[in-house]
Amino acid sequence: MQVDAPIFSKSEFERYSRHLIIPEFNIKGQQKLKSAAVLVIGAGGLGCPVLQYLTAAGVGTIGMVDFDVVSESNLQRQILYDVTQVGEKKVYAAEKKLTALNPHVQFHIHDLELSSSNALGIIEDYDVVIDGTDNFPTRYLVNDACVIADKPLVYGSIFQFEGQVSVFNLANSHSRGPNYRDLFPTPPPPDLVPNCAEGGVLGVLPGIIGSLQANEAIKIIANIGDTLSGRLFVFDALTFTSVTLNIPLDPIQKSIDHLIDYNSFCHIKPASHDPSHLNEISVHQLKIWLDNGTPFQLVDVRNIYEYDIANISGTLIPLSELEQRHDEINRACPVVIHCRSGKRSKEAIQILRDKYGFDNLLNLSGGILAYSKEINNEIPTY
Repeated sequence: MQVDAPIFSKSEFERYSRHLIIPEFNIKGQQKLKSAAVLVIGAGGLGCPVLQYLTAAGVGTIGMVDFDVVSESNLQRQILYDVTQVGEKKVYAAEKKLTALNPHVQFHIHDLELSSSNALGIIEDYDVVIDGTDNFPTRYLVNDACVIADKPLVYGSIFQFEGQVSVFNLANSHSRGPNYRDLFPTPPPPDLVPNCAEGGVLGVLPGIIGSLQANEAIKIIANIGDTLSGRLFVFDALTFTSVTLNIPLDPIQKSIDHLIDYNSFCHIKPASHDPSHLNEISVHQLKIWLDNGTPFQLVDVRNIYEYDIANISGTLIPLSELEQRHDEINRACPVVIHCRSGKRSKEAIQILRDKYGFDNLLNLSGGILAYSKEINNEIPTY
């Protein structure tokens, strides 16, 4: 990373004064931060504290990749946002808050879903990449793109009470450190590890793990201390215990020189562009069915606490129980499956079709959010 000794304003000297008086950091470290460009992939639970601390620390350029919107259920842990921003795109909501936090930082917005076709073009413009995602296809994609583009990657993951942090693909005097494939050569079965929406997460945990990710990024940029390259830090918030494991290089790992189809690699079947693959029903059409007494079954695949907050009288079969209770789903009439926004219901339909041969399933487009907005002109507060 080339440092051109950027000139600090009087305001910046005051802002960063607690950095400048640290002997091991001082003005040289602050100059490196100001000259650096960091890409944060995911503006959710992990991304929020990462973005806040890197912005406050004075990283000169910060890129944000996310295509999701702020929802009420995010606010339990994504404390960068507030209730006035529900429904806004996260990257723009975050930019507004972060600019107010530190106007000396430049933000580059990538309002998109990272893919094999765009990852390298985005990552190549940054010095350090931070992974704040929550699914295996994107983690392998980000890892491989960083290996190809020769960029260090700060990894973090969270689930319920446990968090993990490491640094991948960091150069030392001899070679590059281990990457994500050295730790996890192959992905787990797609149904084995649920994401936070399905399994839950303690609200403070992303703040702890995201702060550690920001710390690793600052050490990499300023070239100070010992990073977690070659090590995996595992933290249990419930017992307040931690362990640091060594990550050896995999001697039989194949060379990573191109990006692949990561959904296929992780055994996740992407939705087909063929409309017959996943039939959808609109809220308007569902209302017509209800008004006309059309026979159909309505199945809700959300969690029980969500159902208790707001429901439209469907049969509650949480996604985590779907395979054990699939025999409760009618095969003799249309079945409308819904969740909060339509994501989990699509997954449920794929499971029921692929494993149990259902051919009478319809996905409620937009889920209960769309239903409440159109029928009641309101959005459920969860």
